[in-house]
Amino acid sequence: MFSEIRFNTIERLPNYVFAEVNAIKMAARRNGDDIIDFSMGNPEGRTPQHIVDKLCESAQKDKTHGYSVSQGIYKLRLGICNWYKKKYGVNLDPDTEVVATMGSKEGFVHLAHAIINPGDVAIVPDPAYPIHTQAFIIAGGNVAKMPLVYNEKFELDENKFFENLQHTINSSSPKPKYVVVNFPHNPTTVTVEKSFYERLVALSKKERFYIISDIAYADLTFDGYKTPSIFEVEGAKDVAVECYTLSKSYNMAGWRVGFVCGNKRLCAALKKIKSWFDYGMFTPIQVAATYALESDQSCVEEIRQIYDKRREIMLDAFANAGWQMHKPSASMFIWAKLPPQVGNIGSLEFSKQLLTKACVAVSPGVGFGEAGNDYVRLAMIENENRIRQAARNIKKYLKEF
Repeated sequence: MFSEIRFNTIERLPNYVFAEVNAIKMAARRNGDDIIDFSMGNPEGRTPQHIVDKLCESAQKDKTHGYSVSQGIYKLRLGICNWYKKKYGVNLDPDTEVVATMGSKEGFVHLAHAIINPGDVAIVPDPAYPIHTQAFIIAGGNVAKMPLVYNEKFELDENKFFENLQHTINSSSPKPKYVVVNFPHNPTTVTVEKSFYERLVALSKKERFYIISDIAYADLTFDGYKTPSIFEVEGAKDVAVECYTLSKSYNMAGWRVGFVCGNKRLCAALKKIKSWFDYGMFTPIQVAATYALESDQSCVEEIRQIYDKRREIMLDAFANAGWQMHKPSASMFIWAKLPPQVGNIGSLEFSKQLLTKACVAVSPGVGFGEAGNDYVRLAMIENENRIRQAARNIKKYLKEF
């Protein structure tokens, strides 16, 4: 009787490629297998104690247990502004240019809902973090994909990027209203310099599109690289917003704290739609997040050093196992080309085989777009001993070829 009722939004969403790998992973664990899991960017480290203590202190106060505000409490928004000023020399208005969100993913999705009209086009590089594409699909818009071109050091080929972007703009109908950028990039770890944003802001003003920049991995950088903010470019707030999350830099993934800031018009749209959807985060979480941003930042450096050390160990151990990987200069991931020994089996089949034959879980690159099919993404979330064990398991697996 109800079969003729269609759920058009859900039907526009593709099958979730990662679900196949997750199903195999969970079945193996139920069977008692010890799965070494590099598949999800879920920090396994504990949130720094001073942040936890601030949460507990605030939660003991009766007045913090009522509804909060969807834009975020003023102290958190002011803390975000102070963080930007210290880190990037950028001035933001806490009332009109900052919206606190339940992680950057929630902010990104609700922003898309607020600003997309049916049929609007957003340009998203390929490969991409899935929600960067699907947020617009869910909101009733369309996505134009363009290849992300980079070198062996995972540095963006700026000239090729802008050549591809201009071509995508020219060939799109209707004309794109939004361009998504995400550097350090998930999944590829590709990085950019300030010059990239200078060119992007200039093109945005010429072609009249908004920029949505995601810098979730801004603090996880290595070998002297420093992540720029688009707002270091004069006039960027006229055309752009930037998303950030405390999940990675402060090991606060489960707390769901992030923010969107920048362009007043886009922030106002996000603020308005959130006022209909939610009452904001639990106030003690916002108080603790404020403290995280404004207190001693040595914990961020300690977390960065952990990933740096794991990066070196993983690259060395996996190379000894017969799987050479290029070194990323940022993020918590390694974007690894499939070992030549396995042939052209594709990232999904390779990921399944790693699970069943080596007890190692990775994310198939095809789940981030067709351009990722020759790669897998590994999150550096396991400790050093488990990384080495994974390498031993993979070495045995690769000997089969």
